[in-house]
Amino acid sequence: MANITTRPITKLGIVGAGSVGTSLAYAAIIRDTAREIAIYDIDAVKAEAEGLDLAHGTQFTGANTVTGGGDIEALAGSDVVVITAGARQQPGQSRLDLAGTNVRILETLIPRLMEQAPDAVYILVTNPADVLAVAAQKIGGLPRNRIFSSGTVLDTSRLRLLLAREAHVLMTSVHATIIGEHGDTEFPVWSNASIGPVPIREWEVSGRQVFTDEFLTAATNDVVNAAYQVIEGKGATNYAIGLAGVRIVEAVLNAENAVLPVSAMLDGEYGISGVALSLPSVVGHNGVYKMLEMPLDEEEAGKLAASAETLRSTLASLGI
Repeated sequence: MANITTRPITKLGIVGAGSVGTSLAYAAIIRDTAREIAIYDIDAVKAEAEGLDLAHGTQFTGANTVTGGGDIEALAGSDVVVITAGARQQPGQSRLDLAGTNVRILETLIPRLMEQAPDAVYILVTNPADVLAVAAQKIGGLPRNRIFSSGTVLDTSRLRLLLAREAHVLMTSVHATIIGEHGDTEFPVWSNASIGPVPIREWEVSGRQVFTDEFLTAATNDVVNAAYQVIEGKGATNYAIGLAGVRIVEAVLNAENAVLPVSAMLDGEYGISGVALSLPSVVGHNGVYKMLEMPLDEEEAGKLAASAETLRSTLASLGI
């Protein structure tokens, strides 16, 4: 009898069986994101065990096939490959040192991945994400739409959570976006932020302006430092970035054309080129279709330019 399937078989490849890679796989299984999920890690025993643990639970989800192991050939034919592998920042280590280490890892990893999945869309979650997006694109020679990073998708979710709690509304009714570097120079575009159709600064509760400049500044600081707070308490961030990664994967696999603030190489947007920064982008079947230019006030335009310069100097110091 012919194999009957209700939808095309989609394959998600995950590089790295650490806390982020496995959280991403777990989220993908529960959300029935892909029919096949393959986890690859140089630590074959760990990857195999994680794959097995996840596979044991697939009876309670959609008809997913999950495998894990140390053979990169398991990723063959992946439609989307999410790269979570890389060195973690060590105490006292600068982000620049970490960047250099992770660029060297990509230099050997990307060509091997492209042998297995030449047509895949590649999404980087490893930090520093913007620097690695540029490095990976140059190493692989892929067009910018097919190799990009998760950018500020999670940072934007963190921001919307804070604003929704304060305004007492559903999170999806908050329209606010963080753009720029996924790091210390990122910033929210307050001039464009709203709750429903109401501009953020005009939102009132009992006749009181909720979002004062002081509150917005504090919220920005909270978002920029959110990862540090989580890392201090539990050693790593994994669940939220796993869900954020899966959200991007679904936009690609389901050809959604969803607008998400991912980080890809800029090619003249806001007069900036040669660096990867997060901007609201249309993400669909073949990756990033278009990076959108939202109206920015003078201060925000300056912050975006400063964010680009920060990344440019990092790339220059790494010789990328």
